[in-house]
Amino acid sequence: MKIFNLLTLKFITFYQRYLTVLSFGSCRYIPTCSHYAQIQFEQNNFFKAFFYSITRILRCNQLFEGGFDYPKIKYDTNKAVFKKIKVKYWLIPTDDGYYLVVKNWKRNINELGK
Repeated sequence: MKIFNLLTLKFITFYQRYLTVLSFGSCRYIPTCSHYAQIQFEQNNFFKAFFYSITRILRCNQLFEGGFDYPKIKYDTNKAVFKKIKVKYWLIPTDDGYYLVVKNWKRNINELGK
């Protein structure tokens, strides 16, 4: 199952680098649909990530308002390892037992300056 996620992530990276130039920033959501799919494939199994990504892409049209729509994932905090790490995403708990995944923007800004 991991190989499918890896191949899909490679395709999403290719799409973000080379094909988004053709779409002129037409996504109605923050984060964009491709970034949403990237987070889903990093955090979930292939089928669950594929389902959530496709439903998000289908909602990205004129019939829906758009706005902020961060992915929700199930995370077991008992398996968390506490050590000094570089944070890529922040997990924000919700009332229904899921976590919102929010990108660490400060880390990305620092990477741009290098």
